Amino acid sequence: MKQLKSICLLLMVAFLPLSLYANEQEDEKLDIPEIVLEHLADSYEWHIASYQGKHLSILLPIILRSSNTGAWYFCTAHSLPDGFFFNEEAHGKVYERMADGTTERPLDLSITRNVLQIWIVVALLLGVFLSCARWYKKHDEKSNAPGGFVGAVEMLVMMIHDDVIKSSIGEKHYKPYAPYLLTVFFFILFTNLVGLLPIFPGGANVTGNINITFFLAFCTFLAINLFGNKEYWKDIFWPDVPIFLKAIPVMPAIELFGVFTKPFALMIRLFANMMAGHAVILSFTCVIFLGWSMGVGYGLGLNLFSILMLLFMNALELLVAFVQAYVFTMLSAVFIGLAHQDHHAE
Repeated sequence: MKQLKSICLLLMVAFLPLSLYANEQEDEKLDIPEIVLEHLADSYEWHIASYQGKHLSILLPIILRSSNTGAWYFCTAHSLPDGFFFNEEAHGKVYERMADGTTERPLDLSITRNVLQIWIVVALLLGVFLSCARWYKKHDEKSNAPGGFVGAVEMLVMMIHDDVIKSSIGEKHYKPYAPYLLTVFFFILFTNLVGLLPIFPGGANVTGNINITFFLAFCTFLAINLFGNKEYWKDIFWPDVPIFLKAIPVMPAIELFGVFTKPFALMIRLFANMMAGHAVILSFTCVIFLGWSMGVGYGLGLNLFSILMLLFMNALELLVAFVQAYVFTMLSAVFIGLAHQDHHAE
């Protein structure tokens, strides 16, 4: 009975923001695609809920540099300076009207919802690992193995360190890359998990934003290609294939193309999986209110179906949150390991 009450409470909290939004638009047609895209997009404010035309939001600082005058402006979404506006055709980003009537994107250093979510995740990571470090400072190698929370973190760190990073890159070359890859793994994992929370301080679609996944993939691209050994570059520009394939050159072009497709695949895989998961969960939530608008019979049937699917999708997304962090780290380690293969004489 206690477990059933906990599940019901969780569902009430999960549906609260969208239910209030649905009540506000009671007399309007429910536009599911618009609602889903609005929740997936980045924003200059963190919307909590709406009720009877009143919005509960956290206004985030907007920092702009005018392309007209070069002046800096500090404001919020409710107090944009004259000449600036939100361009809905550009996903709600701030644009500036120039003197000649054209519009231009100013230098925008605003603290958006995704940026604030990243800061929250960083604060959580610092809290977790500083607390673990404090435990290790009070114990030496003769002490018993840590248990509880510290033991779980150590198990996760050692699993990624030994089974993924060390085994994929190799005993000789893995140490310089271990800090980066462990940081990437825990950043993606915590960001995915916090993003599944239905209310503040969670819910932002950080890893479902292609700019974030592009930056993570670009860091892996630099780690692969800036520090790859001569055997790695030899396999790209002078691979061990028949001479006519080198002279055309077919194989060097294909291998060079692969230098860019590997991080591109990392970027798209993480972005697509996380964005799709958020979109499906939001869609099933909207189906609940769509059913009630069609009548009590449809409402009861669609409610039951949607709640079951939401429970399934949220459980699945918990698994996907870990799997996507694991896969991104593993493939990054494999690609870095390929850039450090030692030459083996036949």
